Amino acid sequence: MPGSDGAIPKRRITTVIVHRPALERRVAASLDASRTPVVLGGCGCGRTSLLIRLSQLIGNERSQYVDLAAAATTPERCLASVIGSSPFSLKNGHALAPAESPRAAFERLLTFFDDAVAADGGPVTFLIDEVLDVRTFESFPGLRHVQRELVGRFATSRNRFVLASRFTARAHRLLRDAPSRFEVVHVTPLDAQEVTSMALLFEGARPDWAATTGPVVAALTGGRASYVHALLTALTQMGAASDPVGALASLCAPDGRITALCHHCYEFRLQRARGYGALKAILGVLAELEPLNLTEIAQRLKRTPGSTKDYLSWLEDVDLITSQRKRYSFDDPLLRLHVRLYGRPIPPTDDDLVREIQAFAQSRLPRGLDLPAEPVMAASEPATRDGGIIDID
Repeated sequence: MPGSDGAIPKRRITTVIVHRPALERRVAASLDASRTPVVLGGCGCGRTSLLIRLSQLIGNERSQYVDLAAAATTPERCLASVIGSSPFSLKNGHALAPAESPRAAFERLLTFFDDAVAADGGPVTFLIDEVLDVRTFESFPGLRHVQRELVGRFATSRNRFVLASRFTARAHRLLRDAPSRFEVVHVTPLDAQEVTSMALLFEGARPDWAATTGPVVAALTGGRASYVHALLTALTQMGAASDPVGALASLCAPDGRITALCHHCYEFRLQRARGYGALKAILGVLAELEPLNLTEIAQRLKRTPGSTKDYLSWLEDVDLITSQRKRYSFDDPLLRLHVRLYGRPIPPTDDDLVREIQAFAQSRLPRGLDLPAEPVMAASEPATRDGGIIDID
């Protein structure tokens, strides 16, 4: 609401960046060894948090974070956006000539990444999020192989790069024949200790509550940073009623935060794959029962094994499913739960939510892992010291 003077009062907008020292050290060591780390992980795993944290550690005067998913519109606009937000100039004071075509704009973008220097003339580090989105340019004339061209230029550049993508399978395929300078770094799930440390960021959170809650939240969320943050936030808002399973149920309701996260990931990845309708059908089959082999899926889908195998390969290509010993299952257990709840023409009832969440919790929580029974926070006002996790998905 506007204040008495008609001005809109300012809100305190803050962010929490997940600090993962071991992962940060590994990426930093890769850079120091003149390699190019490629950070891979699924939706909401914390890739963006890692890149922003690294940018802070390196310093703004020598690093630039680039969200290529946002910038990759047309080559000309992408070039203008990257240069316009950069603290760097070209070496020897050179200026880029105007781009008269999409091809020329892309070439100038590569030149900028290659020749940019800090104020003292030294090399710089670009942290490029969703680097595979450069593929957007392939619809423009003369830009059919831009991903390979980008990788080739980065492999020989004097500057340093940290690349990131949510598409693990596609990144591995792109880097299969790439120079050895590139080093893949997988973002592993948060473990119980890391979740416990994250819980302590919430104002009023007691160490004993965090120590008890951390392992439970890690188990229920699979250690995925966005789910962890959502569940910890819900628990702090519940006050004395600190029931992680109940909080998870509220987050998986039609208007819940985890429902929104899962829906975004589900639709985003399906839209990037081929065979939208058939792929949804297979995910529905696996939501009912997993793991299943090719023959079992084909029988339930009422399709030939050959066509079913194609569909499965397209799902693996966007990392929605994984295969172990020729048996297929969801890559993200909470996404499977989401499909069970919402992959039908009517929304789930309260009874459906309770039944599915309880079954999910029983399958995820190790035996002997006690649920916290005491109040979440000493104070009743829910807040975090630094707000919500940033992640580009």
